[in-house]
Amino acid sequence: MPQPTRPGPALWRRPWVVPLGFVAVAFLVFSLPPYLGLDPVQSRVPPPPGNGWYYPVLVAHVGFASIAMLCCVLQVWPWFRQRYPAAHRHIGRCYVLAGVLPAGLSGLAIAVVSPFGPVAAVSNVLLAVLWLTCTGNGFRAARARRYREHRRWMIRSFALTMSIITNRIWGVVWGIALAPQLATTFGGNEVLFGYTVAGLTTWTGWVLPLLLAEWWLEREQRGRPVRPERPVEVGSRTGNAG
Repeated sequence: MPQPTRPGPALWRRPWVVPLGFVAVAFLVFSLPPYLGLDPVQSRVPPPPGNGWYYPVLVAHVGFASIAMLCCVLQVWPWFRQRYPAAHRHIGRCYVLAGVLPAGLSGLAIAVVSPFGPVAAVSNVLLAVLWLTCTGNGFRAARARRYREHRRWMIRSFALTMSIITNRIWGVVWGIALAPQLATTFGGNEVLFGYTVAGLTTWTGWVLPLLLAEWWLEREQRGRPVRPERPVEVGSRTGNAG
């Protein structure tokens, strides 16, 4: 006889869900307006000279990454995931196909010609590759019904999706920390100063969240008894596919 799907933890047992959603929405409200008018002058990222394609691809990246971020908040909510498995599956596909995939590819393109220096460019290229890889591995694992593996890959994907928020925080931190050294260490060279801040910001922005996610996964794994994954019950077969 099919077993009913066990309801997920109540909202009050996951107090981080509401703050996470609030932070994501607040970030998008602050970040999106300069790109809604499709005016390159309003862009927060200066287009590199001689790359007329840069701004349209940047706008596409911002739009698709916003979709990924909003989908991601719902996907990591245990109650929603277990209470509405079909919605979780459809939103997961949207996260992958209408969010991470186009955002990662467009991010890879603009990273190659980053106006923030070679260190930031290498960081952003690696970020885009890892984002696409983690998400793709998670999507394939879900389609193969390897849900524990799917969950681990998607937690990594979540960390990389949300790293844009920590990126902005680290940008302020590094800018304030290094500003007193502009006239000394950097010899008054504002371009070098900007490249240094951008390089440190991009690397710490995504590496630290990914390391934190990996630590959390390993900590969780050590506390869980090793056992093979059981076949999905009929009552929950419509579950995690995204």
